Amino acid sequence: MKNTSYLSSGCNLFSGDWVFNPSSKPLYDSSSCPFLDSEFDCLMFGRPDKNYLGYSWKPSSCNLPSFDGVDFLKRWKGKKIMFVGDSLSLNQWNSLVCMLHAADPNTVIRRKSPISSVTFQNYGLTISLYTSHYLVDVVPVAGKGNVLKLESIEQGNAWKGMDMLIFNTWHWWVHSGPKAQGWDYIQHGSTFTKDMNRLEAFSRALTTWARWVDQNVHPSNTRVLFQDISPTHYQGQEWGSKTNCLGEQDPINGSKYPQKRPAANDVVSKVLSTLKKPVYLLDVTYLSQLRKDAHPSKYSRDHSGNDCSHWCLPGLPDTWNQLLYAALI
Repeated sequence: MKNTSYLSSGCNLFSGDWVFNPSSKPLYDSSSCPFLDSEFDCLMFGRPDKNYLGYSWKPSSCNLPSFDGVDFLKRWKGKKIMFVGDSLSLNQWNSLVCMLHAADPNTVIRRKSPISSVTFQNYGLTISLYTSHYLVDVVPVAGKGNVLKLESIEQGNAWKGMDMLIFNTWHWWVHSGPKAQGWDYIQHGSTFTKDMNRLEAFSRALTTWARWVDQNVHPSNTRVLFQDISPTHYQGQEWGSKTNCLGEQDPINGSKYPQKRPAANDVVSKVLSTLKKPVYLLDVTYLSQLRKDAHPSKYSRDHSGNDCSHWCLPGLPDTWNQLLYAALI
């Protein structure tokens, strides 16, 4: 696990505070971005408060560089960038392509499964999303149904040839029941089981992914990043509330969340420490834990119930992409 750029110069971009500026404006207009999925478009679906749009992340030991969409497009001219992961990757992909669309709207979009892409015509830059809930394969097996194969990663063939890869997984590992989780059995080695400890399964799968990176990525050609665990805010008691994210209008004060980091973070850190190839960790967990106010909650069309997992756009994932930009300049 290697962090470069600002971090190598002594700046920890991921430790700091959220600072409110009432005159702060989003980096793009949600109504003008043709790529924005309705499940994240909180303004369109009636969110009445706007304070969540006025918070900026301020690292404790340095300044976060301002996002420059034209500079990003120039730096990655003629390149291919791919996000690989679940709906949190969709959240971040939506954010980045909207941020860049504000700089240059001459684009072509293709929405398919499992790969969607936006090409910025003037720069020959394509930014794709490969939807993969687990990073490892889920395949139909006769007599078993759909099997989550913790040591199989055939889908990785689609990730080759990219100039940058940004990976993410965890959200689906806590789902239970065949319909919600998308599989009937887990396979590890020659063993099939109806279920197992999810952290152990996550660790095995992430180890398979790490092996794929070491065997298939050439650092001179491809930058690899891993987005750390995106937290949820369903349990209000974690910050002294009796409810959840619904109705929250401000972040948690200070730079420390009242509860510990998710246990999955420890798995990520352990597996990334074993990699031989350089991988940059986008350590967004702490700063996102503070943003109990930044979820769609009920202000979304495509997500039933109260969504305290994903994030409004414009909103928090724009900061994730500012941090991505800082890691690359």
